[in-house]
Amino acid sequence: MVKHGEGPAIPHPGEGKRGEAGYFGYLLRQASGTYRLRMERALADLEVTPPQFTIMTMVAAYPGLSGADLARLTLLTPQTVSVIVANLERAGSVARRPHPVHGRILTLEITESGKALLGRCRERVQVLERALAAGLSPQEEAVIRRWLVAVAAEGGEAAGETD
Repeated sequence: MVKHGEGPAIPHPGEGKRGEAGYFGYLLRQASGTYRLRMERALADLEVTPPQFTIMTMVAAYPGLSGADLARLTLLTPQTVSVIVANLERAGSVARRPHPVHGRILTLEITESGKALLGRCRERVQVLERALAAGLSPQEEAVIRRWLVAVAAEGGEAAGETD
């Protein structure tokens, strides 16, 4: 534990309510924050942020998405997606094209230079992914993946995201 000033000692991750006795939601948030920080550090010299990596990943996986589609898919606000896409477009990593049917809608595609940048990013993120799974058996990893997907799917249904 760390003591700051006159107040109570703050537990380190893994201690007290920041450990196995903590609420699932808090532990997910704590883990997410730690993972995001690791991603930021891993991608920093490439000048790519974790949200930019996410946008490029989804545009590469699902070409032709609109900005609104991307916002729903990446759990970011439409305004945030708009800023990220504009920055990625300015950098030459993504391109906007008119929708083939709906003229006012612009769809997104990853460019060749965007694919190359995404490849470099993926190499670094895969190192982090392997670290997350280190020490887990394939069966344990599958259970955790199923649980995380179930939590997300249940949340999507509660928010009205049904297909």
